Amino acid sequence: MPPMEDKDIQISDKDIIIAVPSILVAVGILSLPAKIAQETISSDGWIPLLISGIVMIFLTWLVVKTVSSFPNQSFFTISSSLVTKPIAIILTLLFVIQGILTAAFEVREIADISQIYLLNDTPMEVLSLVFLLVVIYAVSGERAGIFRLNTLFLPFIIIISLFVIILSIGWIEKANILPIFKTSIGGYAEGIKSSIIYYGNIGFLLFYLGFAKQPKKAPKMAAIGMSFTVLLYTLLFIACVGVMGNGAVSNIIYPTLDLSKELEIPGGFFERFESVFFTIWVMAIFTTTVIAIDITVLALQSVFKKLRKLNIILFIAPTVYFISLLPKDYVEVSTLSNIVTVFALVLLFVVTLLFTILLKIKGVK
Repeated sequence: MPPMEDKDIQISDKDIIIAVPSILVAVGILSLPAKIAQETISSDGWIPLLISGIVMIFLTWLVVKTVSSFPNQSFFTISSSLVTKPIAIILTLLFVIQGILTAAFEVREIADISQIYLLNDTPMEVLSLVFLLVVIYAVSGERAGIFRLNTLFLPFIIIISLFVIILSIGWIEKANILPIFKTSIGGYAEGIKSSIIYYGNIGFLLFYLGFAKQPKKAPKMAAIGMSFTVLLYTLLFIACVGVMGNGAVSNIIYPTLDLSKELEIPGGFFERFESVFFTIWVMAIFTTTVIAIDITVLALQSVFKKLRKLNIILFIAPTVYFISLLPKDYVEVSTLSNIVTVFALVLLFVVTLLFTILLKIKGVK
């Protein structure tokens, strides 16, 4: 079946809510508890997680509210109206860079994690290539199909997350949770800084808003989707620290995965629950990577209107694969992660500030 034309796509309110966690819930949540635990004492990490989450819920609502003032228009068209075409081209191409870097990071991380937990003898290059080929296949089809995949996969991700959180309750030790409010103000500030960068990729949503059926409802739907993501991050952090303790969590690369290894299902229904957890979590990483590459394609097509989708994909795919292979070890992968997340967050702040100010100046309703 040929790819659906952009003008034929319509995104419902439900699609917007689902798109937010589909964009944000991926590899980051596996390592996030460690980053927060390193900056805080005991279980205090939930405080900066909530604070940064509330900030991002408001920021998401604000930027989506701004963009939804231009119903059924692309991000590039809106940018051209507000900041002139040359700057709009720059902003759009910055999102292209963000999309490529995000996809490369996700591809590399899925390969590394698969090698550590499941496929020890398979070369990382092979794992990266296989995952990327499946992603490219998904992106090559209808764009509407991506939203159907989001709708299909998210319930599994929610169920496995709730499963981990509920199973953790019986393993939580009071000494790991209490006392609270022991972290210094500086520690909370560092925790906020470490956690807020994990929300930066929400900027991808701006490229899909032009397809919204009811643009006026989009800000509320995006805020609901972000609220769910914040709640999931917070509960999984509490589960990790409650079961393993702050000291252990801060020294584990992927605490959420290690938590799934610690848990046991009554009756021995699953011998290796972490394998089930990771298999389902691949869906989360997959949807994020698909969206990152699809946004890259959409952004490039909005600037270079004569470029065909297939040609863009054939350019993006080897670029993503090459960048994913650049880091030589975990330290360099972590550096790539910092570059991607900070870049995304700064770009989101710049776009939000710029669009909000210019919208007020120009008096667009």
